This record gives sequence, C-alpha cells and structure tokens, in this order.
Amino acid sequence: MDINESECCQLSNTKEPEEGVHQREKALKAKESAKKQVLLRLAPALWEQIASWAEDDFRSINSQIEYILSEAIKKRFKV
Repeated sequence: MDINESECCQLSNTKEPEEGVHQREKALKAKESAKKQVLLRLAPALWEQIASWAEDDFRSINSQIEYILSEAIKKRFKV
C-alpha cells in the first residue's frame, strides 16, 4: 500500500493537535494545583445566599466565593 506525500503529512499532522491538547491539559492541571486550598466555615444562611447568587450567575459556589473575594480585594486596593 502506497501513501502519497499529502496523505503522509495529514497523518503526521493529526498527532500535533493531540499533543497540543495534552500540553494544554497539563498546563491547566498545573495551574489549578497551584491554587491554595482553604477550609472555610460559613453560617448556613450565608451559605444559602452565596449558593443562590452563584446559581443566578451560573457559577459554582467555589467560583462564586472566589469572585466575591476578588471583588473585595479590588475594592479594597482600588485595583
């Protein structure tokens, strides 16, 4: 079975996007693992309010808490 040059290039090019995806996945995992983990205790009423707000904004509760803290820091330091 003979493979012409264009078919050969197409076959080799299919590996490159896969490698790029794997590299991006590795970079994302490394970035995520760089985040600090914090144990946070909240009053049930506060938790419910944050959960409701997160649902309104289509975020997870964790992302909502991170958003709230980021906004507070921006406001505090006027970034």
